Amino acid sequence: MKKFLTLLLILAMVFAFAACGGDNEPTGTDYDAIPDDCESADGTYQIAMVTDVGQLKDGSFNQFTWNGCKAYANENGKTYKYYQPANADKATDEDRIKAMTDACEAGAEVLVTPGFLQETALKAVAPKYPEVQFVFIDGWDMGIDNVVGVSYQEEQAGYFAGYAAVMEGYTKLGFSGGGGGNNPACIKYGYGFAQGANAAAAEKDVEVEMRYSWEHGSTFSASPELTAMLKGWYEAGTEAVFVCGGTMFNSGKEAAEAAETALIGVDVDQSVFSEAVITSAMKDLAGSVVQTLDKFYKGGALLNGQTVLGAADDAVGIPTGSWSLENWTVEDYNALYEKVKSGEITVDNDSSVADPSAKGLSNIKFVK
Repeated sequence: MKKFLTLLLILAMVFAFAACGGDNEPTGTDYDAIPDDCESADGTYQIAMVTDVGQLKDGSFNQFTWNGCKAYANENGKTYKYYQPANADKATDEDRIKAMTDACEAGAEVLVTPGFLQETALKAVAPKYPEVQFVFIDGWDMGIDNVVGVSYQEEQAGYFAGYAAVMEGYTKLGFSGGGGGNNPACIKYGYGFAQGANAAAAEKDVEVEMRYSWEHGSTFSASPELTAMLKGWYEAGTEAVFVCGGTMFNSGKEAAEAAETALIGVDVDQSVFSEAVITSAMKDLAGSVVQTLDKFYKGGALLNGQTVLGAADDAVGIPTGSWSLENWTVEDYNALYEKVKSGEITVDNDSSVADPSAKGLSNIKFVK
């Protein structure tokens, strides 16, 4: 009944908003009330976003980056449009180059490009459109005057999630990562998750068993093979799995619900998609996009270099509004958060550690 009422509320709010570029201010995090499609009278769009792989509505990275774009545009009277490169999860650099070029030719003043796979396309397109501001989400300083990288301290978010899971009482954990072990953000999420679980296990004087794999995650997408692997983990006794990468969540959701056990979400609060989700390792994608767009439009100059956001910026964490943990409290979490925020606790951010089993985490036993 609660979910039904929420759906009715969202539908009601959709009709209360203008088509695009209106004067209505988005309320809170109800981004569903802002249309994804914006009809432009002259066929040009000021704010554009190009996805890297997968679909816009992935319930995670693409979707919440887009939420920030359309929220800012809607609040500030800007026209906006998203572009999905051809070939979906098999999109190539050429597909992304074409999508970026189409966006620039359609009048983009600023083009938001989420995902590390955008690098080659950005190098090819950004210099050709020096007047366009490119925002590279999960990116870095590319040394290009009109490209700004925005990245996050995912290791901190992963740490909070791993710590919370063990403090709640889960001692048999799993991590399933996207990008095949080559995506820096996913690597940091996973390594942070292991560090947090290890710290909580040490505090409780217990040993945590952990399965850790990049198998079936190279395209960041759900698949029968990934679902089967995760179901096998649960059948072997795994109690909670952190699934990290786009629509891979859907495979985790199916496996966790079938096993009637726990799942940990990524990037955003994914508890709205399944009651199996006990917490999520989050970064404020939408908020950071809004801040970056605001900085660009108010600054009057192109942005470049890199911005790194973490606990010190209140840009990463786990959700408290949907808190369902029973053995670890929001107050406990806030106390831990302040220690990370102040630097009293430092989480290793080495984005090359795709295999934490080699890092000597004394309270974790890694198993196959």
